Amino acid sequence: MAWTDHIYADPAILGGKPVVRGTRLAVDFILDLLAQGWSREALRESYPQLSDDALQAVFAYAAEVLHDQTLVLVRPGAA
Repeated sequence: MAWTDHIYADPAILGGKPVVRGTRLAVDFILDLLAQGWSREALRESYPQLSDDALQAVFAYAAEVLHDQTLVLVRPGAA
């Protein structure tokens, strides 16, 4: 399964944010809910259109987008 089967962006939907195909559920929205502690079961209960494959595609998309990113943390007050 390729994430492109489930994730796409359209400028007419949510300003072009990547969403789960067939929904208006943005990838960042789903990741934020998971970061808040939502379980897969809670996601599926609240958003039954979100399949297990689509959820896996959200993770695959995020992993690919972040693959070559580097995060540099600077402590407050450090120059």
